[in-house]
Amino acid sequence: MKAVRLHTYHQQPVIEDVPEPTAKEPFDVVVKVGGAGVCRTDLHIIEQQWEEKSGVTLPYTIGHENAGWVHEVGSAVTNVAVGDTVILHPTPTCGLCHACRAGQDMHCINSTFPGINADGGMAEYLLTSARACIKLDPNTQPEDVAALADAGITAYHAVRKAVPLLYPGTTCVVNGAGGLGHIGIQSLTALTAARVIVVDRNPDALTLAAELGADETVVADGKHVAAVLDLTGGGNGAEVVLDFVAEQGAQQDAFAMTQRNGSHFVIGYGSNIDIPTIDIISTERNVIGNLVGTYNDLVELMVLAQAGKVTLHTKKYPLDAALDALADLAAGKVRGRAILTP
Repeated sequence: MKAVRLHTYHQQPVIEDVPEPTAKEPFDVVVKVGGAGVCRTDLHIIEQQWEEKSGVTLPYTIGHENAGWVHEVGSAVTNVAVGDTVILHPTPTCGLCHACRAGQDMHCINSTFPGINADGGMAEYLLTSARACIKLDPNTQPEDVAALADAGITAYHAVRKAVPLLYPGTTCVVNGAGGLGHIGIQSLTALTAARVIVVDRNPDALTLAAELGADETVVADGKHVAAVLDLTGGGNGAEVVLDFVAEQGAQQDAFAMTQRNGSHFVIGYGSNIDIPTIDIISTERNVIGNLVGTYNDLVELMVLAQAGKVTLHTKKYPLDAALDALADLAAGKVRGRAILTP
């Protein structure tokens, strides 16, 4: 089968033929990939930012946002069958550790993360587990929902955590309206009555944000922090800032747009946050990290998606054009999410 394989850090992956995976263990599931999302994390992987944390051995297949059709199942699999349409939680988990028992399965101590520390889904077939599979309506096209498997649940997970803070009359700033941010906007409008202000440097992204329900949009032009402060009570800042960028200075701006006793949710990554501790304690602002969401987060998000309340805006590429998709993402040419269609 064809797969997008990373051989050397700081060099582009190559598309090559590798053996198809097979279901060897009782709970193994092999999925014929119908859609694989292209994520900024894939760029960070190529840039070697994940080497120490993932411990992966090169070469391997990237791609951690996947949906498709069940191709083969292990002997103990009962929740899906060959031919079923599925979206995959990105971390196949054990179900037995404390995190899994508590419903925080993305913190499973025995999980794998295809596309991060194991072969991923930018390929024709992907090996996962029964615990990662969410069965979908057979009319669902995997290429239309694949990126909800990571970009979607990561954004939804952050919004879900912020919901208790976003009662009517509050304001949430969405910093970055790209692949994750545009899902965050829709999740906010579906789950809260908060006022939504979206900040992005790309006017096209802001146009999309307005179409998706943003109450205000602000161009990130160097004056955006002051503009947001003016929009929030003449300098108060927002109760919640969801930072989907968190690099190239955006992470500092996000904290600056957060009001006293407010919460700065860090979802994107790439740069360090430099905050004087006195600024944290004197204002009681919170900085909250966010990983990919739980299995149940993805189940809830798919309910919203299949009800038409969350729509993934995509740009589709054939698997053979994977390098073009990565280049377009790096150049900021993708509105919403790039999807590979093997």
